[in-house]
Amino acid sequence: MAKKKGKTLEEHEKRKLNKQNLSKLGGVFRFVLPYKLTFFAGLIFLLFSSLTLLTFPFVAGKLIDTASGESWLVNDINAIALILLGILLVQSIFSFFRVWLFAKVSERSMRDIRVSLYSRMVQLPMTFFDKRRTGELISRITADVSMLQETFSTTLAELFRQIITLIAGVVFLMATTPKLTLFMLATFPILIIIAMVFGKFIRKLSKQTQDELAAANVIVEETLHSIMTVKSFAGEDYESNRYNKGLNKVVKVALKAAGFRGAFISFIIFALFGGIVAVMWYGATLVASGDMSIGDLVSFVLYTTFIGGSIAGLGDIYGQVQKAIGSSERVLEILDEAPEVSTADFQKVKVDGNILFDQVRFTYPTRPEVEVLKNIKLDIKAGEKVALAGHSGAGKSTIIQLLLKFYPVQNGTVSVDGKPLQEWNLKQLRSNIGIVPQEVLLFGGSIRENIAYAKPEASEEEIIEAAKKANAWQFISKFPEGLDTKVGERGVKLSGGQRQRVAIARAILKNPAILILDEATSSLDSESEALVQEALDELMKNRTTIIIAHRLGTIRKVDRIYVLKEGEIVEQGTHEELTIKEDGFYANLVKLQLVE
Repeated sequence: MAKKKGKTLEEHEKRKLNKQNLSKLGGVFRFVLPYKLTFFAGLIFLLFSSLTLLTFPFVAGKLIDTASGESWLVNDINAIALILLGILLVQSIFSFFRVWLFAKVSERSMRDIRVSLYSRMVQLPMTFFDKRRTGELISRITADVSMLQETFSTTLAELFRQIITLIAGVVFLMATTPKLTLFMLATFPILIIIAMVFGKFIRKLSKQTQDELAAANVIVEETLHSIMTVKSFAGEDYESNRYNKGLNKVVKVALKAAGFRGAFISFIIFALFGGIVAVMWYGATLVASGDMSIGDLVSFVLYTTFIGGSIAGLGDIYGQVQKAIGSSERVLEILDEAPEVSTADFQKVKVDGNILFDQVRFTYPTRPEVEVLKNIKLDIKAGEKVALAGHSGAGKSTIIQLLLKFYPVQNGTVSVDGKPLQEWNLKQLRSNIGIVPQEVLLFGGSIRENIAYAKPEASEEEIIEAAKKANAWQFISKFPEGLDTKVGERGVKLSGGQRQRVAIARAILKNPAILILDEATSSLDSESEALVQEALDELMKNRTTIIIAHRLGTIRKVDRIYVLKEGEIVEQGTHEELTIKEDGFYANLVKLQLVE
């Protein structure tokens, strides 16, 4: 199971900083373009902030020189101290505007990315969702976009700031103290090479730790999704032990990584401060020989501190940009997916409800080796009520999915009112088809929102009328909050019968020409079943109705029954015609259910 989760284990997988990968980050940058003026203003404040701060070490050095008796533009140490405070004040103002402007750009552009990502996601075909897990897709719109937000609000600004500090600082030092600067720069390559070797090994162990932690999290996800099963089998201790073993693996790898990280930090501290001692020793010899003043040495030390901080910061920023490229790649992957056929130019049209399946053969894209439907022929006239019967996996639900155009028809033709599905506007087609599923999953809002989902502009009277026709008003009116009663996540605050009646009210409000019933009464008690069946009878009036039959006794009154076996229609006729067939497949199904 953990392997299956593979794609989501590397939530912030790093990418190399090459031209191709940076172009992916640039692909997301188009969402910043509407706010380019604000972004450039932020860059200007960033430049001013960085350059202002870089004047601080120079003036601080002159303060020391003035105290030592050397002359400068200002020879009063109190005035120089005030200049230093003024530099800090100006730099603080520039920093405030830099942070605020970048925050404005990142918040608004990330909102646009989330909206675009979600809009594209809900428009993608079912084949896309068949290949991906829900958790992975949620991660794209949360973790990946959050990573991009951090990049655009903080990381890019820090990258520019550190580069400005590094370049300007080295240029200034080369101009003022060239000998000491060259001595200092000579120590950098050794530190950088060792840091890169250590860093690569530590990153590998860190990634292994993340993978093990993600594998342990899969156990939590599975357990919480199947908590009823876990409890019914008294598997609490087993799951706890399984999770404990997973975390032990995490701890083992993490401690190994911590050992290497500790050794690396210890080395860096020793080498860094050793380098500082060497630079200060050489600087002290230059002061002693009169080649530089004490103030210049102080300025040099402060500039070196700034430059060292920039180099250390660039390492972290480099890793952040790598992660951002990985996130942008995953975001663009969805944004670049082709949506279902455009629903533009939608106009409500009257549909009679004639349905024709002509020699339809079908295999799911994720299971191309299994032919689910074989040479299906259905001819359903407007207003007819037909049923699809057969064992689970016979292809009943697949027929409905093809009718709804969830998947393209590969062989044969499916047409509604004589018009092939590929010629229908997708929204136009689906707006004329209503579904009452066996397992109703309501949205977590109010009853009103769930009923009005079929027709958002519906009036209060229309919603109440639909609820009355669905036999739902009798229980809705008893709730203190009426239609505004919250149904809870997935409708858990309502009983099965109540959920079914809300779903029927929604279908009634939609007023579809074609109705699909996935045996909406199969899991209800007798009283709820009677109320729901009465509501369904009202709903089926003057509509083409397709019933997916689980309990065969409920489809006695339909005009025709199509019996499916392993993707083929093996029998068709009325209930009476099929039950009297000796050794008939349908007759055998009826006998089996009677025995049960």
